[in-house]
Parts: sequence; structure tokens; C-alpha cells
Amino acid sequence: MSTPWRATVLGSQVAELLRRPGRFTATGLSLLIAAFVVFGTVMAQQIITATVVEKFRGTPEAVSLVVTPGDGEDIGEDRLGEILKTPGVTEAVGRLDGGSPLDGSAVERYLALSADPGTGALAEVRLTDGTYPSGPGRLAVNTRAAREYGLAPGSSLTLLRPEPDGEGTRRVTVEVSGIVRGTATDDTEPTGYAPGPRLGELLGVSGYSRIDVRTGTASSASGSVDPAERIRQAVPGAQVRSGDEVREEEAREAVAEAKDTLELVTVFLAVAVGAAVLVATSTFRIVFARRVRQLALLRAIGATPRRLAAALVAEGAVVGLLAGATGVLAAWGCGRLVPPVAGWFGHDLFAPSHLPLTEAVLTVLGTGLLAVLAVLAPSLTASRVSPLQALRSAASGENAASGVGRTLLGLLCAAGAAFLARQQYGGLPQPGDTEYDRFAALTVVVLSGGLAFLALIALGPRLVRPVLSAVAVPLRRTGAAGRLAVAGVGGAPGRAASVSVVVALGVCLVGSTLTCLASLNAYERYRQAVEAPADFHLYARDSETLDRSLAADLTSRPELADVTAFRTAEVVESARSATISDLDLGTVRSGVGLTARTGSLDRLEPAHVVVDADHAHRLGVRAGDRVTLTFGGRPVRLTVAATLPGAGPYGGNFFVTAADLTRMGADAAPTTVTANASQGGAQGRIRAQRAVTDTLTGPERGDGRVIAEDSAAQAGESDDLRTMATTVIMVLGLTVLVAVVGVATTASLTVVERKREFGLLRALGLSGAAVHRMVTVECALYGVLGGVLGLALGMPYSWLVVRVAQTSAPFSVPAGELAAVFVALVLVTAAAGMVPALRASRTSPTVAVAQTE
Repeated sequence: MSTPWRATVLGSQVAELLRRPGRFTATGLSLLIAAFVVFGTVMAQQIITATVVEKFRGTPEAVSLVVTPGDGEDIGEDRLGEILKTPGVTEAVGRLDGGSPLDGSAVERYLALSADPGTGALAEVRLTDGTYPSGPGRLAVNTRAAREYGLAPGSSLTLLRPEPDGEGTRRVTVEVSGIVRGTATDDTEPTGYAPGPRLGELLGVSGYSRIDVRTGTASSASGSVDPAERIRQAVPGAQVRSGDEVREEEAREAVAEAKDTLELVTVFLAVAVGAAVLVATSTFRIVFARRVRQLALLRAIGATPRRLAAALVAEGAVVGLLAGATGVLAAWGCGRLVPPVAGWFGHDLFAPSHLPLTEAVLTVLGTGLLAVLAVLAPSLTASRVSPLQALRSAASGENAASGVGRTLLGLLCAAGAAFLARQQYGGLPQPGDTEYDRFAALTVVVLSGGLAFLALIALGPRLVRPVLSAVAVPLRRTGAAGRLAVAGVGGAPGRAASVSVVVALGVCLVGSTLTCLASLNAYERYRQAVEAPADFHLYARDSETLDRSLAADLTSRPELADVTAFRTAEVVESARSATISDLDLGTVRSGVGLTARTGSLDRLEPAHVVVDADHAHRLGVRAGDRVTLTFGGRPVRLTVAATLPGAGPYGGNFFVTAADLTRMGADAAPTTVTANASQGGAQGRIRAQRAVTDTLTGPERGDGRVIAEDSAAQAGESDDLRTMATTVIMVLGLTVLVAVVGVATTASLTVVERKREFGLLRALGLSGAAVHRMVTVECALYGVLGGVLGLALGMPYSWLVVRVAQTSAPFSVPAGELAAVFVALVLVTAAAGMVPALRASRTSPTVAVAQTE
């Protein structure tokens, strides 16, 4: 008897699929989106890996063998000649790296030097302007050097090289013959290039640290010994590795550098899966709740609960596998489109050359498993209903989800989350703490956040109505449609919670990312204000103070702006030496980024002091407290006006007014002068640098260095931070997409389920437009509930993450961006309900009243 019953149950599922394809489309769409999100995240990881490897791998593809000295001594020209004579070797070039300071400026400049053939298959750089150097006394420079130092073909440079005896330096003038572009690392520092022999002459060395070799395709045809073995014989002690091995090693190192980003993507992959599980489970629950009449009839004619549940699970698995395959193919196609689209916007991205078959199969199977897991609980519930009870019930999809057990579980998870968060709060690092394990702390914070989200899932049905009553007050005053929408959402708290929790997850993650990014950006501005306060930093070369007229002379130059002179001196606090300065903190570059942890920088008055974070922590002081410093053997008592969140500019520990430093007995002559270029860009900085050089006519006037280059590097780091954050937000956007699909699916199923209700409302006089408005507002309320719950959960954890990651970072809430995300989410969830709302508005009162299912 088992086979006929199995055929009857499965046959009923097939008949239901053919009769009501819309219901299966809803569940299939949620699973398709889940597969698309998961494999899309896999593709993002693959694209990031391929891009990192392609951009930062230094060995050209044409390199067959890499020869490095094994005894610590460089490989000389004679050994290179022997390698070139080795049978099977087509080409070999020597690699050599070095560098030299540049002469001709009172401001320090440095040029890295690297050997490269410039042409051919083994070249790492490509010429963009001029000619590649072929004779002595010539160099090609990269785009960074051309931009920073104002160089072009025909320009000249003077290198400062040490004398052979080590005493003093000699000047070597070279001509810039061309501009080249290399790998993605080309812009990390100004670099000059020349063929190996010519660069060796400039550097005064006669050997190479590495030889790149290209062999022929049939290199071993002439004998049984391959070129690698012949090279080992020609260069005793040398290490010979294949080019593929070296490139794989470089790829591993490049991927290791991007490890944080890749691990972050993996975390969000897990988040996307979790969101998809929630949406799919909610969708299946609603679908099966609507089908209780069919399931009850099957029970009435003899289908056992076990076989009925097995048939429902099989149904979910089939839908899951089909949706998974479709989602994988869609994600693969979109992933192939990403590099060309990014190229249109000037970004070089690289897609994997082949379909990640293992990941694709696992995603399809995982989607099928996801469907089975999602369908398991509602199928067991549906298969156990009594036939008579099912025939008498209205099947709203609501159950005792908010029971005592679920509430206790939610409270237990919330207590665990609070305990872990409190533990991390009590153990936050202090300024200067180098032993703090941030990774372990962040892991605990993530665990606490996971427990908090589980608590939100469990307590969601109990939270819907209180939150709804608070946020829906204006809607109740907008007419019948608004009041009915609020009642519709509040009348099914379990369903509203299951959808809103997924929305809350997306909002929590996106809002937390934006908040952490804003806080880290504020810290970056502060760090730049401390580490690169000005374009030019001039200090005494042979004496303790600078010429008193230097600042006035620099101020008179139109190429310069913001010229500031200040003094620094040594003080003693608690038997320790420290630095005190009369630098006006309001004149520091990016003054908006130089903030106070306690007090205000504007409160620096006579007899007051600003203290850096390390000394404030060691002394245990904050704004309003008193400190005692010793200057010249005399104690000086000062009131703390403010404490900094980190280090002070130019290494200062204490900052006082100029009048106070003079009263302490400091020399009136400045010890440091800073200045900025009056015009932006590389050319403006070059003109400003020449003005500084012309003004510093004597060694007694001081020496200096360009800080703007450091600032540019830091700007690059900020760009990397923004790029990473943008990537993270885009991945998180997929989670929000899952949530929006969940809203649309729930709305669609709700329209089918509530036809009788809509028909009665139409019969009572509610217009089709009002019904449309009601359903749209209900969907918007899912976004409102999710937004409120997500921000309420995310903001405390954002603060904790910022404090754990960087204790000196100010907590900055991007209110405008969060408001934009909130409004956009509400609008998107409202838009997700537009089509279901249109269907609801077209419900005929007569048909709806006569509807029996």
C-alpha cells in the first residue's frame, strides 16, 4: 500500500504546482535570490583574489626560471653571461634594486631605483613617453616620480651617492629620458628605471640580486639535462626556481595581504546565507499555512504525517535545486560583466578565467539543502494538523510563535549577548596598550552580536506591536487605509517579525558599516593632522633654533601659505622627560580632524595645557584636572584644558600658550616652521618647494622635508579604506536585496491569503486605490520596523567595535547617511509591494465574498 499512497501524495503536489504556480514561484524566487547572493559573494571573492594577484604579482608571465644567489653574494655580469650561453635559454635579465637621495633642494627627496630591460617579454614596465635609457647617465622614471618631482623627458636629476671610501657623498647628474608605467604598485613611491648594467654603474655595484630567465619551448630537446640543472652547474650555489612557482608564491603573498578583505567577504557570505534561510523559511511557512485544506484532505484519505512531511520536503528540495542552478548561472553572468563595467569607470578588475565549478556545485546543493531546512519545520507542523481542525481553520500563517519557550530562549540569548558585551566594555584597551588582542576581542563582539540577533528573532513577535504603536502614530491619522495597514501588520506579529527581522539584519550591518567607516575616517583625519600637519616641515640643522626672520621671509612668498612658527622644549613629568610646545593647534592642517577626547581645544588659555592621550592616561587626568611639570628645575602647575584622543602633532606631549612657554624660560627663537603650498596639486607643491629652497640660503636657516608626500600616501590608504568599505556595503546590499524579496514574497502571498478580507473591504465601500495604498503602506511598515530594530541593535555594537578596533578613534554617527539608508529602505520595501497591492486593489467584492479558499 505504500507505493499507491506515495504516488497519491506526490501526485497531489504536482497537481498543486500546475494549478497554483504563483505560490511556488514565490518560494522559488526567494531561493533563487539566496543562490544568487551566495554565489555572487563567491564571485566577489574570486574577483578580489584575481585582481589582487594580477595587480601585485611582480614576475612577468614570460619568466620561465628565477635564479637567486644562494650564498648571499650577488650574481655578477660574468655569471649572467654564462646563464645566457646555457642551451635552452632564450633571454636573461638581471634585477637590481636600490635608491638615492636627490640633490638640489633643502627639502629631502628620495628616488628608488630598479633595474629593468624596458622592452621585451621580461620587462616589468612599459614606456609611455620619451625613450627608454640605452646609454650611461640616463634614467626613466615612473609616473609617481614625474608627478611629485615635476619631471619630463629631458629633465635632469642629481643623485647623491656615497663615496667608495664611505666618507662623504658625490653628486651624479642623470638625464630623464622617458616616463614609464609598471604594475599597480608603480605609484607607491617615486622610482627610476634603467637596464641592469647602467643602473649598476649609477649605484656603484657590479652584481644582481636576481636573474629572470626565459627558455625556449623545446629547451630540453637537445639533451637530457634541463636548463635549470645546467644553470645550477654554471652558477654554483645558486637557487633556481620555476617562474610558475615564484608567481604562485607572489600570488599567495598578495592574497595574504588582502586576507582581511577576503575574510570579511566570507563573514558576509555567512550573513547572506542566514538572511536567505530566514526569508525562505518564512515563505514556506506562509505557503504551507495557506495549503492546510489540501494537506488535511490528504490526511483524511490516509496519508501518514511521515509520508506527507517527506513529500513536502521533496517538493522543497526540487524547487531549491532548480532555483539554485538558475541563481548560480545568473551570478556567474553578472560576475563576468563586472570587470568591463568597472573598466568604464576607470577601475581595473579581473574576473576568474573559468567557472568555479566546485563552489557552483556546492551552492546548488546548498540551496537544495537550504530549501529542505527551510521547509522542514513548517512541513512537520503542516503534516501534524488534525483533518477536522484544518478544515475549520482559516490558515493565517500565525501560530503560537510568541510562546513562553520562545520568549525564554530570546531572553537567554539577550542575557548572553549583554554579558559578553559588558565583558568587552570592561576590558577596552587604554592608550599605549600594545598587548591588547583586538582580533580575539572583535571575535567576542561578533559572537555577542550574533546572540543579540538571535534574541531579536526569538522576541520579534513580542516587539512588533510596541514598536509599531510608537512609529505608526502619524499613519493612524491619515485615514482608513493607514489605520487598516497598521492593523494588518499588527494583527500578524509573527509574520511581520519574520520579514522585519531580515530587513533589520541588513540595516544593522549597513548602518554599522557606515558608522564604523565614519569613525575610522574621523580617526584618519586626526592621524593625518598629527603625522602630516603641513606640506613643509622646517627644522634646525646645526643648532637648536631657527633664524627668527625665516617665518617672515617664507610668508612673503606667494607660493606659500599658512606659515607657522613654534617652539618645542623639554619638560619633566613624574621623573620622565616629555616635550612641551606652543604650537597653535588651530593652525594644524585639517583642523576639523584634530579633536579632543575630553574638554575643548578652544579652551587653551594662559595657565592651561592640552595633554596627549598617552600622558593623560599615565597621569590619570582629564579636562579640568591639574598637572605639575618641571621646566628648568622649577615646577609649573597647569590646568588641563583638553586631552587628545591620540598623539600630538610633531611629537608634542603638552601644548601651552606662547606666553606661558616664554614665562617658563624658553628661548624666543622658533625651533620649527611649517608651511603649505598656496596652490593645490603636484605643480603647486613643486613651485612651493622651490620657494622654500630659495629662502633657505644658508645652513643656519634650517633643513626640512616634504610632508605632502606622506599625506598623499595616507590619502591612498584612505582610498583603500573607502574601497574596502564600498565593497563591503555592496555585499551587504545583497542581504538587503534578500530582505526586499522577502517583503515582496510575503506581500504576494498575503494578497492571495486575504482575498476575502480585501473583498469585504471593497464591499464596505473602500476604493481600489485605498486598498492599494493599504497594502503598500503595510510593506513600507516592514521597512520601518526593520530599520528601527536594525539601528537600535547596530549602534551600540558599532560603538563597541570602534573602541575595540581603535581606541583613539572618535565615535562618529553619520546621521545623514543613516537617514538616507532608512528612507531608501522604506521606499524600496514600499515599492516591493506595488505589484501585490495592484492585484489586491483589483479584487472584485463579489468574487472575494464568494471565495472559499
